[in-house]
Amino acid sequence: MHQLLGLILKRLGFGAITLLVISVIVFSAVEFLPGDLAQQVLGQSATEETVAAFRRELGLDQPSVTRYFIWLADVAHGDFGNSLANGQAVSGLIAQRFANTLFLAGYAAAIAVPIALILGVLAALTRRSLFDRLINILSLGAISMPEFFIAYIMVTLFALKFGWFSPLANVTPEMPLGTRLWATLLPALTLNLVVVAHMMRMTRASILSPMASPYIEMADLKGITPLRVVIRHALPNALAPIINVVALTLAYLVVGVVIVEVVFVYPGLGQLMVDSVAKRDMTVVQACCLIFALTYILLNLTADILAIATNPRLLHPK
Repeated sequence: MHQLLGLILKRLGFGAITLLVISVIVFSAVEFLPGDLAQQVLGQSATEETVAAFRRELGLDQPSVTRYFIWLADVAHGDFGNSLANGQAVSGLIAQRFANTLFLAGYAAAIAVPIALILGVLAALTRRSLFDRLINILSLGAISMPEFFIAYIMVTLFALKFGWFSPLANVTPEMPLGTRLWATLLPALTLNLVVVAHMMRMTRASILSPMASPYIEMADLKGITPLRVVIRHALPNALAPIINVVALTLAYLVVGVVIVEVVFVYPGLGQLMVDSVAKRDMTVVQACCLIFALTYILLNLTADILAIATNPRLLHPK
């Protein structure tokens, strides 16, 4: 227990350092953008006096290092500032959008994880069979196709040609759960085509690894059915890498939904970030990048902890 607690604290420290480095990169990326931020926000018709006053209001007349530490201190207290586009608090703009992104990611994961685990177990049971080869070919094809390509095919076929879904995944907070699930089914399935293939291949590989062990051969000699051998003997020893890839897939679903949200015009955090880039609303862009980075770091930490909890031998590397 003490070793696990020490590992958690160590990973949290690494995560904090990583997040600090990311904050520097995000702030610097905004600084290196061409043009005058104040001029672009106010427009070309603004007078020099108005632009200068706006620069002082934003603190743009101060050195970059000073502004970075002021921004970092505000973020540490939960203050992301105000939007340059409408003057609203960034935290208020992000709250509902981030909830929508988590809903879509959770919805996709609820579909993807059971399907991937079942297909992975079946592929391991029927290794080198026609089913195994077919599943591997299809999964490789799904992994190879970019998400925006899959998304546009989904929209063309199921929204425009057959008319089963709306091409726009419009959701509102007051929308009933059933209507919300139907409205977001198409983007959720788009995300599933990639993550199911990846998780299925990892599940299959993780189960096949212990299948050559002596205790599995002994179970076969005792006449235990192949399905029971996999479920009762091979799967428990393969849980660590499977849990790890599931947690990392959840991180990918939360952070990697930007393209899917843009294609389906889904009101999530990724769509908000893209819109804010177009408007040059850099306070919102910085906040979105930090939240995505923090989410990914925390889910990576969760993956490490769960993997070690299911396989304590990982606490004692060779």
